[in-house]
Amino acid sequence: MATAVIGAGIIGTTLAYQLQKRGRDVVLIERDAPGRGASYGNMASIAVTEFMPASRPSVWKQIPGWLMDPEGPVRVRPAYMPRLTPWFLRFIAASRPAKLRELEAQGAALCARVYDDLDPLLKETGLAGELSEAGCLSLYTDEAEFRADREHIDILERFGFPHEVIGRQAIRALEPELSDTVGLAVLFPQNRSMRNPYQLVVKLAERFSALGGRIEQGEVVGFERGEAMRAVLLKDGRRIAADEVVVAAGVHSAKLARMLGEPIPLETERGYHTQIMKPGITMTHSIIWPARAFMVTPTAGGIRVGGTVEMAGIDAPPDYRRSKITVKRAREALPNLQCEDFTEWMGHRPAFPDTVPVMSASAKTRGLFYATGHGHLGLTYAATNARLMADLITGAPPPIDMTPYRVDRF
Repeated sequence: MATAVIGAGIIGTTLAYQLQKRGRDVVLIERDAPGRGASYGNMASIAVTEFMPASRPSVWKQIPGWLMDPEGPVRVRPAYMPRLTPWFLRFIAASRPAKLRELEAQGAALCARVYDDLDPLLKETGLAGELSEAGCLSLYTDEAEFRADREHIDILERFGFPHEVIGRQAIRALEPELSDTVGLAVLFPQNRSMRNPYQLVVKLAERFSALGGRIEQGEVVGFERGEAMRAVLLKDGRRIAADEVVVAAGVHSAKLARMLGEPIPLETERGYHTQIMKPGITMTHSIIWPARAFMVTPTAGGIRVGGTVEMAGIDAPPDYRRSKITVKRAREALPNLQCEDFTEWMGHRPAFPDTVPVMSASAKTRGLFYATGHGHLGLTYAATNARLMADLITGAPPPIDMTPYRVDRF
């Protein structure tokens, strides 16, 4: 059985490897090189506690204020607002209390199995050393700031995700570089991080190739299909025969889904990072500060600072003022942080308005599947997505109900 996986980010590459293990003859198709999209610059976090729907009223009620603030955590470019409106209306519709409970359960079901799927993958590929042992600290100035984030903690407690509230003395013992203005923190021990998320994709792709998998570089411009899939067509004229096709192309999946007659409300949440190679400090844990909307992770040989969401579509040029804002905020937590020998990056996180990915067979065409829209949890969900999708594609019973993640749910 010939299978084409479109997209060689962490989602597509991990799935291609899993399908190869199941005996499929797999070709991985990528418009660039493996791992050069969102997987290149994500925040390196296995963020199992961050599955909450972004459509919670506590979040979206702040959006108007954020949009008025030039340094706010959410930015929508005015010219893009008309195109974003249908997506945003679906986002609001996903904020109904009963719907939120459903979405929380769907995210929690995926995050609860992350290490069951990730640990074996890393061990069998010789990459277990890529995963840090330290967790993540969520920072708060005081009790009032902590109470403002209490909804998040309540959801984690409901689903049984471990965490520990710690005070200033314990915080400084774990991370001496943190400012004394941090009076309270929550330690998430399961929110571990990758030594280098881009190299993880590269190494997985190399293993896939070494075991006989094909990687073809090219842009997909069409498909051959009848009642079932037949081939993928590339811009340079190549035709890649395939009995099965998996669309796992991140934000570019929206265009491919339209070609296939199954349009999906997939948007890009443009994320920025600053990778600092001479930070002047050392860190063991990653940190997030919810009230200031940034994250810092020791990864890729330095310290990576990220955060913020920009809605501006795929084609608009980057606005690296967004990166500088997060570095400015990171220095509030890490006053000795230096920004020397650094690079700035912008990438496209593929996001659905309900924050839940599509992991599904096509509702229209036999042999067609979708694995996309994992948002800011692509790295977190990658191994679990690969397990569940490989079950779905090969006809094995998945360990969870896949109905909530179907492509035609919108």
